[in-house]
Amino acid sequence: MTHFISHLWEWSIYCPVLETKGKYRVIIRRGYRVNMLFYSFFKSLVGKDVVVELKNDLSICGTLHSVDQYLNIKLTDISVTDPEKYPHMLSVKNCFIRGSVVRYVQLPADEVDTQLLQDAARKEAMQQKQ
Repeated sequence: MTHFISHLWEWSIYCPVLETKGKYRVIIRRGYRVNMLFYSFFKSLVGKDVVVELKNDLSICGTLHSVDQYLNIKLTDISVTDPEKYPHMLSVKNCFIRGSVVRYVQLPADEVDTQLLQDAARKEAMQQKQ
């Protein structure tokens, strides 16, 4: 099943939320108001386990410690999904991830209120039209 957040017409973009294997994958597109929407969303998920997939195909599992307005992410208790490919990451326990290198963020399905997220995106789009 796939969930889509409403189009944010001012930028002619959309931010889909894809459900895969009981987890949601959020695809982030850039833009100040979009970032603030996702910043608020991710702040509500602090302390939850997430998987962050980077643009270099590295996937890091960990507990979301913090996120800032640039969507930089701090994870604690991390592990790498493919330790054979990235053995140098085995000794790392905490990390800071620059927001611009994030491709996807996978979230637990039971922690995501897609209706609330869609409503927030819709409201943001309406404010942009005015």
